[in-house]
Amino acid sequence: MSRLPLALRPHGMWMLFAALAVIAFSVARPVVAQEGAAPAEGTPPAAESTPAPAGEGGDAAKKSDEPQNMLIWLIETSGLIGLVLLLLSFYFVATVVKMFIELRPEVTLPESVVQECENQLKARDLPAVYKTVKGDTSFFSATVAAGLAELQHGLAEARDAIERVGDAQVVEMEKKISMLAVIGTLGPMIGLLGTLKGMIASFSVIAISGTQLDAGQVAKGISEALVLTFEGVGLSVPAIYFFALFRNRISSLSTEAILFADEFIRRVNATMRSKPGPAAVSTSPAAPA
Repeated sequence: MSRLPLALRPHGMWMLFAALAVIAFSVARPVVAQEGAAPAEGTPPAAESTPAPAGEGGDAAKKSDEPQNMLIWLIETSGLIGLVLLLLSFYFVATVVKMFIELRPEVTLPESVVQECENQLKARDLPAVYKTVKGDTSFFSATVAAGLAELQHGLAEARDAIERVGDAQVVEMEKKISMLAVIGTLGPMIGLLGTLKGMIASFSVIAISGTQLDAGQVAKGISEALVLTFEGVGLSVPAIYFFALFRNRISSLSTEAILFADEFIRRVNATMRSKPGPAAVSTSPAAPA
């Protein structure tokens, strides 16, 4: 039997890596501080400021003139909430890579095991078939082993066993990607927590400033709110996408393996009911003379 083609391919992983590369390139560029706008035409030039004296004042002026790196500013603005989102992003990337490795046709329906079982079935060596599938941990082997164990009670019972074990295997595979759905839900919620924290900080500055408003402190709180919201949503969107991708892949792989196992059990049942040929080797012990 020819294997069904797998429609889903790991092209989404390259899209994720490209997006991460663009983000890393953009945040690494320094922000050039602009002291003020250029003077309008006809406006007399401002008086030259006297150089700051050496000492603490001169050092402070030099530090203020240096451009701040965007990455450093992003880390300082994100704070502890951003650290939590960063740890979740590491876990997310590790899970995605792991799932791309595990959810492959070569893992759920290994070609070597299938070919070995086919050869043993042609040789009518059914005990060897059962031994082969019991020694393997793939999806196909687990379902075929369950079907062979119940085949003595009839083909219907064997097919029911294949369906039950197949459903259990699907549940185990979906448990591995369930955290992607959790990350997709928690990302915006954690970002919203940072939004509330930043807005509270901004409005508290406005409330206690009185007549003299500190615009820098207000802008800092708003920046924190927007940055954390962006980070939470930026983590949630790919998590939801890859959860749907892997769920479809699990459905495709499990259906392919169950159909192949069902057909294999049918052929095993037909082989058991047919009379052995003259070249068949009997596995039962010889009767005493």
